Amino acid sequence: MFAVIKTGGRQYRVVPDDVLEIGKIAGDVGTIVQLGEVLVLGGDTPVLGTPMVAGASVAAEVLDHKRGPKVIAFKKRRRKNSRRKRGYRDELTVLRITEILADNAKPTIGPRPKKEKVAPAAGEDADGEAPKKKAAAKKPAAKAAAAKPRAKAETKKPAAKKAAAKSDKK
Repeated sequence: MFAVIKTGGRQYRVVPDDVLEIGKIAGDVGTIVQLGEVLVLGGDTPVLGTPMVAGASVAAEVLDHKRGPKVIAFKKRRRKNSRRKRGYRDELTVLRITEILADNAKPTIGPRPKKEKVAPAAGEDADGEAPKKKAAAKKPAAKAAAAKPRAKAETKKPAAKKAAAKSDKK
């Protein structure tokens, strides 16, 4: 089953477990919000709204509030170094669609529990094993630099002699 919803002046086709970014809406992170402007309910028998489907809504979990990418607009005139740069960032809300509801139903699925990271105990690795001691690393780079022979550094070409001045013969 899918639905077409309208929020923030845009339309989105959604199915359960979709993650989408929309314009900022009210709601704390981890809560369930209901989006009531449903234009189409799809499935075996699609229902088209005129303009909205009566009694239909979409339940979604708020995952995050964030700022979108920076958009920059330039204003250029025919003058030297005369330009104006103005930018803005959209405020976005990241949602996960939990379920599509019809006939004024209430959401039955709550927010998903967050996965907690288990901190390893002192003296143990993340795998539960004791850390292994590493042997002191040898320094082969210093020995290799000393072992390299100097390549023709001592043999230099003698300085070129200056050419004799040309004499004027008349």
